[in-house]
This record gives sequence, structure tokens and C-alpha cells, in this order.
Amino acid sequence: MTRPSLYLDVLLVLGITLSVAFLAMQFQWYEVLFAQTRRWEWAQLDELPVILFALALSLAWLSWRRSIQLKMQLQARSLAEARLESALADNQRLAHQNLRIQESERKRLARELHDELGQYCNAIKLDAVAIARDASRQDTPATLAAQRIVTAADHVHAVISDVIRRLRPAGLDELGLAAAIESCVDRWRHSQPDVQVNLIINGSFEDLGELTTLTLYRLIQEGLTNCSRHAQATTLKITVDRVPDKQHDTVQVSLIDNGCGADTSQLSQGFGLRGMTERVALMGGALTLSSSPGNGFCIAATLPASGHD
Repeated sequence: MTRPSLYLDVLLVLGITLSVAFLAMQFQWYEVLFAQTRRWEWAQLDELPVILFALALSLAWLSWRRSIQLKMQLQARSLAEARLESALADNQRLAHQNLRIQESERKRLARELHDELGQYCNAIKLDAVAIARDASRQDTPATLAAQRIVTAADHVHAVISDVIRRLRPAGLDELGLAAAIESCVDRWRHSQPDVQVNLIINGSFEDLGELTTLTLYRLIQEGLTNCSRHAQATTLKITVDRVPDKQHDTVQVSLIDNGCGADTSQLSQGFGLRGMTERVALMGGALTLSSSPGNGFCIAATLPASGHD
């Protein structure tokens, strides 16, 4: 209770008390009560004011006790809320640290795959090509084996390249977020030639933190995967917009298709969308899904540019 409210209550109580006292003195209520209850003296009704006074004191004491108990409950609740808030903050810091470690490990694995396994795969291919070139006849078993080795090496190299792209977006560290998104969308265009993709990128993203950059990239990556698997769309519009503001510097991302859509109230999010929702929330942003049967699907997210990196 605030002090102005307390003062108003005290003034109200005093006003009512003084008003009742003035009316009692004007109309002499006690004498009237005594005259009306005199015939029932055996019931001691004339002692009613004393009884009511004792009741009023008891109620006042009860109200005071209840206010003390309520204050103690509020203090306990505030303490519990403070502990819960601290626990949630600790949990968020741990989740954020886990995300940072996970991305660091992915980066290390991608580098090792590229530098070690990729290089050895290329070396095997070069040796197989040299064997096939030096063979006296092109149809000898050695030549055929060398050609099979070349084919297998090409396949392994393609698989390694795909794994590296999944672990760490190609060109993200060297070229930046915009170029990495364009490269990802170009590869998706080649795999989905029937879908017309319109990519719009506005603003500068060089000063974004690493985790924020990765979250934006993986959000678009997951949206493309969701569109290819479920949407059955012919057009897809992707917008990445930096909205600089003195108070709220944010990055807004949206993926809108014209596919079959879905009932969002009955939509069961898979691990991809659910994971992205949790990841965006961890970065201090929000992700929303909007759709209806036959009216396409929209994924929209807003992340703070000065994220928790």
C-alpha cells in the first residue's frame, strides 16, 4: 500500500468516526437505546456498546495480525521470485555458454575436416588419376580400379563438403553474413529449381556478434529446409532487414511462401523449428509462426543486434 493511499484511508476512518460521534451527540443514541432496552434488563442489552467495542478491538487486532502475515507472505514470495529469477538467469547463462561451446566445437571440426580429411581425399584422388594416366592400356584392372578410386574420392569429398557446410556456414567468417546467406540461397535454388526465390537484404551486419550471426544464418537455413520438405510452394520471399534505432537496434527476418500452409493451432513443431524458437529466445529475440491451410506459411523473427554474445 502506498503512502497516499494510506493517508486517504486514515482520513476516511477519522471522518466516519467524527461523523458518527457528531450524530450520536445530536440524537443521543445511547439514551434512546437505554430507554428501548430497559424492559429487557435481564438480558443486559444495555451492555451492548461495551460488547461491540470489544468486538471492534478484536477485529482491529485480527486485521493487524492478518496484515503482518500478509506482509510476511509477500516477503517470502518476493524472495522466492528473486531466487527463481536468479536461477533462470544462471540457466540462461549456462545455455548460452553451451551454445558458444557447441559452435566453437563445430568450427574446430569443420576446420579439421577441411584441412585433414579433405586434403587426404584430394591426395588419394590425385594418386588414382596418376595411376590411370600412366597405365599402358585404359581397360586394365589397375586403370579401372584407379577410376573407381577417383569416383569414390569425388563422392567422399562431396560428402565432406556438405558436412562442413552444415557444421560451419561456408564463407561466413571471411565474407560475412550477407554473402553467406546469398550462397546458401543459391545452393537451395539449384536443388529446388521449381521454386522462385526472392531474397532481400537491407542494412549492415558486420558489427553483429558471432552467435547472433550464426543464429540468423541457421534460422534461414532451417526455414529453407522446412519449405522444401513441407510447403509445396512455388514462390518464397526471404527478407533480412537491419533496423537501427537508438533504443532498439534489431534484425528482422521473415520467410514467406505460397505453399499449402498449416493450422498453427495444431502444428507440431519438429526439433528444427522448436530448436530455433528456443535459440532465438536465448539470444533475446522472438520467433513467430503464422499460417492457415492453403494460405502459405510465414516464419518471422526479431533479434537484438547487440545480442548476448
